[in-house]
Amino acid sequence: MRHLFLTAAVLTTAAPALAEETFPATLAGHAFVPAMTMTAPPADAPRDAWVSGKFTGETPNRQPMTKPGDTGAAYGSHPTGISLPFLGQPIQGFSGFAMNRADDGSVYVLIDNGFGSRANSPDALLMFNRMTPDFESGDVAINETVFLHDPDHKVPFRIAYEGSDSRYLTGADFDPESIQVLNDEVWIGDEFGPWLIRAGLDGRIIDVYPTLIDGQPLRSPDHPALRVPAAPGTDFQSQRSGGYEGMALQPGTNLLWAMLEKPLLGADGQPEGNFLRVPIFDPAAGEWTGETARFALAEGATAIGDFNFIDETRALVIERDNGEGDPSLQCAGEPAQDCYPVPALHKRVVLVDTADRDADGFMRRIGHIDLMNIADPDGLARLETSRQGDGPFTFPFFTIEDVMAVNDTQIMVANDNNLPFSAGRKLGEAANNEFILLNVPELLAAR
Repeated sequence: MRHLFLTAAVLTTAAPALAEETFPATLAGHAFVPAMTMTAPPADAPRDAWVSGKFTGETPNRQPMTKPGDTGAAYGSHPTGISLPFLGQPIQGFSGFAMNRADDGSVYVLIDNGFGSRANSPDALLMFNRMTPDFESGDVAINETVFLHDPDHKVPFRIAYEGSDSRYLTGADFDPESIQVLNDEVWIGDEFGPWLIRAGLDGRIIDVYPTLIDGQPLRSPDHPALRVPAAPGTDFQSQRSGGYEGMALQPGTNLLWAMLEKPLLGADGQPEGNFLRVPIFDPAAGEWTGETARFALAEGATAIGDFNFIDETRALVIERDNGEGDPSLQCAGEPAQDCYPVPALHKRVVLVDTADRDADGFMRRIGHIDLMNIADPDGLARLETSRQGDGPFTFPFFTIEDVMAVNDTQIMVANDNNLPFSAGRKLGEAANNEFILLNVPELLAAR
């Protein structure tokens, strides 16, 4: 059935022209979780979960640490120095910060689905962590790891560990990409449905909500109800890896603004425009409000990485391209081991005003900082970056998926390191999970 919210009239709506100020950013702190950081699964998890990443190749590999990771052909096939499968579960793939901190001041950090797809992540347990970065030492304390589990059978489809008593969720069930904490409950935005997941602080699933936009169901090609063949734009409208990458909790209203990562597909199977839908959910009512805003992508951007309010109406959005690695080492010809074929170019944190929307629902873009042009006058960077010559500090990662305000002048940003498939900081080395503290007073004061 063709979904009514993707009519021809909607498809002709163009994103507004963008004119905004670029504000400076200065590095105020740098900390990281080493790439090879593992945790044990819960004692009652299936034995299968004690070795993760067994299904990342064409055939299962059950011998730990025997298959070297690399960045893939599109990114030069650079080795990353870390091999699959892993003993334990990796603390990697930071895919969202919750706006509200824990009582001890630690930050809720969401971990993504594992290794990038439903097919290769059935042994990757889904989790979130409470973390405390120490920008003086450069270390990050992992205070608590919480695994998502569904003992009450709230998930509306068969899960990978269906036959177990503990029913821990895996990356074959959901792809969690955004997180908020409200009234001692956790709300998680997923990409496979896309679904909205409600859980306790102990990770126990309370409910799972399907997505409605304009009263119509929204599905991705990874939705469990789909069967092959499935037609883009009719059977599914959300692109693969295009679900809820950012989900902001609005102060005062406690509404969840769930921003899709990529443009929806129109009835012709093509993106409806260079903008993202932002349906709004009411946690108190347990339903979608029916209201949908829009975020216009700038030229060069292909997706967003995170979305968090800084006050009742203004919010931060990470906007990115698909590049990885310092642009000073862009390959001049064929990909090689000493260059980046698709370097990072468009990596920004954008400030928007959600209350200032035009007739088509586009929220106003106020300004941005450039994560590829960060001043570091005090030499606070802790990790060596592959580059040619001198230049500013950069955050040259394929996926940058975490942003939050720290105070009136600073924000914190972190990356999803796609272990062991990304090497954006240094050629030949797997990317770490980095946290950067940025002084951005002009950005946060802009209106």
